[in-house]
Amino acid sequence: MRRHENLYYVLDKPDISDAEYDALMRSLKELEQAHPEFQSADSPTSRVGGAPRDGFIKVRHSSSMLSLDNALDEGELREFDRRVREGLAGFTYRYVAELKMDGLSMATRYHDGKLELALTRGDGSEGEEVTANARTIRSAPLRVEGRSTDFEVRGEVVMPNLAFQKLNAEREATALPRYANPRNSAAGSLRVLDPSVTAARKLDYYTYYLLENGEPFFESHWESLDELHRLGFKVNDARRLCHNVDQLLEFCKHWEERRESLPYEIDGVVVKVDSLTQQRQLGYTSKAPRWAIAFKYPARQAETVVEKIEVQVGRTGTLTPVAHLRAVEVSGVMVSRATLHNEDEIERLGVAVGDTVLLERSGDVIPKVLRVTAQALPRELFRMPTECPVCGGVVARAEGEVARRCINTNCPARLKESILHFAARSVMDIDGVGESLVNQLVTAGLVKNIADLYELTGAQLAGLERMAEKSAAKIIANIDRSRHHPLPRLLNGLGIPFVGERTGQILADTFGPLQVIAELTAEELQKADEVGPKVAAAVAGFFAEQHNHDLIDRLRKAGLNFDHQKKETAPEGTLVGLNFVLTGTLPNLSREEAKKQIEDAGGKVVGSVSKKTSFVVAGEEAGSKLDKARELSVSVVDEAGMLDLIKHGKIKD
Repeated sequence: MRRHENLYYVLDKPDISDAEYDALMRSLKELEQAHPEFQSADSPTSRVGGAPRDGFIKVRHSSSMLSLDNALDEGELREFDRRVREGLAGFTYRYVAELKMDGLSMATRYHDGKLELALTRGDGSEGEEVTANARTIRSAPLRVEGRSTDFEVRGEVVMPNLAFQKLNAEREATALPRYANPRNSAAGSLRVLDPSVTAARKLDYYTYYLLENGEPFFESHWESLDELHRLGFKVNDARRLCHNVDQLLEFCKHWEERRESLPYEIDGVVVKVDSLTQQRQLGYTSKAPRWAIAFKYPARQAETVVEKIEVQVGRTGTLTPVAHLRAVEVSGVMVSRATLHNEDEIERLGVAVGDTVLLERSGDVIPKVLRVTAQALPRELFRMPTECPVCGGVVARAEGEVARRCINTNCPARLKESILHFAARSVMDIDGVGESLVNQLVTAGLVKNIADLYELTGAQLAGLERMAEKSAAKIIANIDRSRHHPLPRLLNGLGIPFVGERTGQILADTFGPLQVIAELTAEELQKADEVGPKVAAAVAGFFAEQHNHDLIDRLRKAGLNFDHQKKETAPEGTLVGLNFVLTGTLPNLSREEAKKQIEDAGGKVVGSVSKKTSFVVAGEEAGSKLDKARELSVSVVDEAGMLDLIKHGKIKD
């Protein structure tokens, strides 16, 4: 069990399935129940968390956990290097560069190889004892082999971005306020009085110091990191030995450009002189070591003023409030707009035009309004409209939903967004039908729903602004080509709430042709995997509307593909059980052709890289997904390797 914990939670290289791991855990629990005399405090079964405690006690650190001085730009980092060079009187030296993870510092002490004590940083001299909570973090070993003496490990507790997003989704579902960022969530999760709460938060522990009696054991910090890795602790692979300040700056720039691809938040790079002897020679100020510094990236937060709030209407009628902001730079990007999400979020923020707000641009890149920092006077809070701002139609909020929707299916805003979605590359792939053309088609009355696209003529398009006959003919050809796309794409394009690419595929594979799906009840629809009551009600409700019946009939007469072979048996092929992510441009296959070949061989194509990804298929100009694959040690293949897997079940030598 300890070996598999290390492979999964520390090395990200599991060699058994989740089901096999769970079976081992069940067996261990049964053995411990039958023989309680053999149950130990460092058993993997102890990670679920015990009973809540009354409060935290303070414990002194073995040596001070000092904070670091900051370098905010290249000049300040070069100035730090100058001080080091002068302090070492001309001797050669090198630096260790490590990512500055945005979490909470924690020290863990081991006695006879077992985790004995865990402390937060606190004020640097003493911290709060959080041993019971630390024991629930699966990347923090409960038992360590290979060192006979007592020792201490220091590191950073972080909440991965996916865990943070899941936590906020769960809080929204239960009408609780969202957490602001992963750093605050990690700190709060480690410092709760109930360890079972910590266990549920999926925290991670990255280590960077190995101490004995409060002092580093190795002469080289780099050696210390290698030893931590050997002992089974999680050490960030994104680190580098640098022999001069130019290499440091190169490392800092490299990860600043790629920080969005990381599975956790970072806010800079920590730089340390590698030699312990040289660290001692450089010494300390009253607050920080002279041999280390934190190179901070530009702030991801900034204050600005809300100049206007407008409401946008999406393709399903959802009304979304959007704040127009006085332009401000956040993490190197000029931001002038930010979504306010929905009515509940507006109420939580209490935002009004003229307010000063705090913005954050975090791991998902999209800027978010965190809170109001200064209120405008006089004050008039923003309220969601009771009528559609585009068509003046009725706006309704269904029970159990946070969104208000325009219920007028002929609303021009809904129509434009619906057409753009229908024509998108990942849906019906009608190249040339973009925002400018759609605006003209709707304004001219040529398209009143998506079925009208299939009755357009080249002459009608050629009569529009900035549309030549050749371009018009090409668009008509693209529209004609879209008639033959498979049913899952059409289901995605219809604009049924909660039905995207994956749900469309599931519905088609489970039930077959569109005529069958359209006649199913909500209860019958729930027999499909991953289709719950909310999705089923939306699908059944869509096909129950008469105007949607008329739309489907027109699409059928236009020759769109309504047929689909229902999958009666489990998938077969060389790729069954494997998950693939596609990135970049392949030399011979389009993205859709590659996806189809993988799925025909029993594999699954997903959108993002995770620990459960089997292979990343990378072509030319592969982006952040390739970086993330390397970070998680996921196997990467090219098009030829993918085809070998499909044909032979392995990559040929």
